Amino acid sequence: MSYDTQAPPAVPHRAMRNGLGTAALILGIIGTLSGLVPFFFWLAGILGLIALILGLVGKGRVKRGEANNKGVALTGALLGLAALILSVVGAVITFTAVSDAVDEIDKAIKDSAPKDPAAKNLADGDTSVYDDDLKVTVSDPKAYKPSEFAAGHTEGNKAYQVTVVIENGGKEKFDATLVTLTGRAGTNGVAAEQIFDEKVGAGFQGTVLPGKKATVTVAFDTPEDAKNLTVEVNPGLDYNASQWELKLG
Repeated sequence: MSYDTQAPPAVPHRAMRNGLGTAALILGIIGTLSGLVPFFFWLAGILGLIALILGLVGKGRVKRGEANNKGVALTGALLGLAALILSVVGAVITFTAVSDAVDEIDKAIKDSAPKDPAAKNLADGDTSVYDDDLKVTVSDPKAYKPSEFAAGHTEGNKAYQVTVVIENGGKEKFDATLVTLTGRAGTNGVAAEQIFDEKVGAGFQGTVLPGKKATVTVAFDTPEDAKNLTVEVNPGLDYNASQWELKLG
């Protein structure tokens, strides 16, 4: 009597497919950390969505017996969901901050405009008042005799001087070096050259502290028959220019 001692064939071991769960965990961690920085909301959203999908698929593999890392896959899916939530919060914070910054820029531009939009053509002695309480005043024109070596004066033309006063009624110091002065004369509005000599033409310099004033005398060269002089003063890049219509003669 004989017995068959041959061992039964071994059942092949099935390899576990744990890659999706692991990938979900890694992407979920990166996505969550990115979501803690509001500016990276877009990265957190992308990584979070991918992590959530991979985690759910990995969990499905565990349920079918194709993987054995249920905890890893579930954690990856939860972190992916957290990253998505953080991405929404970050997007709200970022867009709100951008909107507030745009509003502040618009407000700064509006604050630099003259209070009275109709007060662009002013008369001698009038004051242009800006919303930051900066005040600009131009006096009536007076005849001016340029020196022998003056620049900007043409023989046969007439020269007139005006006094420009800037008063800083605000709370911040004002940079007067950015002030520009231009002139036009006559019915055709030809450019009135600014005259430079030892008495006029230096322009504004330095800063004007709150509550203080700065004064300069400016002379313009005009055609002999000119009856009017337009003086334009622009306090700086953040301001709108104001104009004074001055009568000559």
